[in-house]
Amino acid sequence: MDIESVKKFLEKEGGNYESTVDSMAARFIEPFVSHGIKIDLIEPGRLLCSFHVPPRLVNAGNFLHGGATATLVDILGSAVIFTVGRLALTGVSVEISVSYLDAAYVGEEIEVEAKVLRVGKAIAAVTVELRKKKTGKIVAQGRHTKYLAVNSKL
Repeated sequence: MDIESVKKFLEKEGGNYESTVDSMAARFIEPFVSHGIKIDLIEPGRLLCSFHVPPRLVNAGNFLHGGATATLVDILGSAVIFTVGRLALTGVSVEISVSYLDAAYVGEEIEVEAKVLRVGKAIAAVTVELRKKKTGKIVAQGRHTKYLAVNSKL
C-alpha cells in the first residue's frame, strides 16, 4: 500500500460514516462496547459477567475486535476496583496489556472474569480474562494497572 492510501485509510474523511461519527455523544465508547453485559456474580475483588458478541464489535475477520477486547479490559478492570469498597474513583490507566489467544465470533457467549490483584494507596492492579462460556477456552487475558487519586494532606 502506498503512503497516500495509508493516509486516506486512517483519515476516513467523508464517506458513509462521517455524519454518524460527528453525531456521537461524548464518552460514547463505554456504553457502545459494554451494552449487553450481564453480571453473573459480583463480590469484593471479583466480577463475573457474560455477553454475546454483537455485530457492532467485530473486525473485518468477523470476530471480536481487539480494540473492543482491550476496552472491556479497561471498563471491567476499573469496575472490579470499585468492589473493594473504599474508592469513589478508579483513577487513570497506567498500563493495559492484552494477550489475544483465540477468536470469538458473532453470537458466541463470552464469560468475563475480573479480579483484583492488589489495591494500594496509589496503585491498583487487576486481571481480566475472557473465555468462551460453552468450552471455557480462553479468548484473551488482560492486565490493567491504574493510578489512584491520592487525597492531599494539605
